[in-house]
Amino acid sequence: MFFQRVKTKGLGHNAYLLGCGEGQAVVIDPRRDISEYLQIARDNNLSIACIFETHRQEDFEFGSRALADATGAKIVTGCHPLFGESDVKLADEQEFKVGTTRFVALETPGHTPESMCYAVYPSDTGDKCWGVFTGDTLFVGDTGRTDLSDEDKTAENAGILYDSVHRKLPPLGDQALVLPAHGAGSACGGNISDRDDTTLGIEKKTNKVFTKSRKEFVDAKLEEKLPRPPYFRHMEEVNLHGGRPLQMAPEQLEVLQPRQLQQRMKEGLLIDTRSPEAFAGAHIAGAYNIWLDGMSSFGGWMANHKTRIFLIVEQPEHTQQAVKALARIGIDSVAGVMLKGVEKWREEGLPIDHFATTSAQQCAEWLQAGKVEVLDMRDDMEWEEKHIPGAMHTFVGYLEEQPPKLPKDTPIVVHCSVGHRSALACSILKRQGFSRIHNMLGGLTAWENLDLPLEKKSS
Repeated sequence: MFFQRVKTKGLGHNAYLLGCGEGQAVVIDPRRDISEYLQIARDNNLSIACIFETHRQEDFEFGSRALADATGAKIVTGCHPLFGESDVKLADEQEFKVGTTRFVALETPGHTPESMCYAVYPSDTGDKCWGVFTGDTLFVGDTGRTDLSDEDKTAENAGILYDSVHRKLPPLGDQALVLPAHGAGSACGGNISDRDDTTLGIEKKTNKVFTKSRKEFVDAKLEEKLPRPPYFRHMEEVNLHGGRPLQMAPEQLEVLQPRQLQQRMKEGLLIDTRSPEAFAGAHIAGAYNIWLDGMSSFGGWMANHKTRIFLIVEQPEHTQQAVKALARIGIDSVAGVMLKGVEKWREEGLPIDHFATTSAQQCAEWLQAGKVEVLDMRDDMEWEEKHIPGAMHTFVGYLEEQPPKLPKDTPIVVHCSVGHRSALACSILKRQGFSRIHNMLGGLTAWENLDLPLEKKSS
C-alpha cells in the first residue's frame, strides 16, 4: 500500500496521498498548488480517483477543484452545507470504497460544525482500522481550536468536540494511525506536538482530550488565546467551491529594476523576504520584513486578496517560494519582484533605511538600568507561559492597529522567540515613526539560554 504525507512549510499543513489498490489513489485535504500531488501519483503509477475533504479549512485555500479538473477525480465530503460543492456526500458512518480500500465517514463536529474523520480499512487488514484521517478534530498531542465558528460558543463547541472524539474514535482501536490535517506551527491548534507519527493508543494516554474530564477539557479550551488571521474569512468563502486554480505562475512575474520599483511600490505594499539581520542593516523605507517561511503565516496579516504586492528576494528561486506561499492563502496579487535584495537599489544611490539589532545580554543590561522599553511580539499563550519581567506585550499581527503608547523617540527592544516576528514588528514600528528600535536577535530562546530572569505561569 502506497502512503505519503505532503507537508506545507509555513502553514503546518498535512495533505496525504494514499494508494487504494487497483492502481487508484486518494488525496486528503490538498492545498491549492497541486503539482506535487500529481508528480507523486505519476512517479508511483497511480491514478487519483478521489479527493477527500475533512472540513472546509480556514488557514489555506483548497486545491480540490483544480485537482479534480486535472484528474477527473471525485470530491468527497460530509453532508453538512458548509462543505459547499462536492461530488459525493457521505452521511455519518456511511462506507465508501476506492479500489480495494474501504473508507468509513465519521461526523466529528466541534472544531467546525462540518468536521469529518475518515477511517481507512485496506483489504488486507480486515475489520482492523489501519488509520484515520482526523482533519482538525484530533492532532498529535492536541485538538483543533473551538472558537472559529463563533467565539462566544468556544465552550459549547469544546464540549461537542470532546463528545465527538470519545464517541467516534476509540472504537477504531489503539493500533489505528492518527493522520491529522495539521502539525506543529499551525494556527488551528494551540499546542500541537512537533511529532508527525502517532496512534490512537498513544493519544489516549497523552492527549488532553482523553486525559482530562469533559469539564477540564472545556476549561482548557476557554483558556486558549489563539490569534485569528484576517484571511481566514476569505478562505472559508473560496473553499466552499473547492478552491480556485492558481492564477499566475511565479516565472511569469515581472522583474523590476530599482527605479521601476521606486515608482511602482506606491501602488501597493512592499514585502522584503530577507533575513532579519539583512533587513535591519539596509532596507527600503516602508517595506515589511516577512521571512520566506513565514510568508503564509504573516503575509495574510499584512495584506489581503485585494492588496497589490511587490516583493524583494535574495535569490531568484525565492520568488517561486514567496508567490506560492501567498497563493496558498488566497493572495494572487503579486505585481512584481526585485531580485538580489537591495544590492542594485543601493548601487543606484536610492534612499536606504535601517534599524539596530542587539543581543539578549545587552537588552538585559539596558533593562536593568532603565534605559529601554521591551516589547514582546509573541502570541498571548506564549506570553502567559513566560515573559521578560517588565516587558510590554502586543501580538505582532495586531501591532498596526495597536501601536505602543510611547513617545516615538523611546528606545525600544523588540523580541519574539527567535527574531523573525520581531523583525516584522520592527518594520511596522518604523512605518509608524518610531526611531530608536532594536531587534533582539535570538529572542526569548537566547534569553533563556543565558538564564536571564523570566516570569513564568504557575502550574
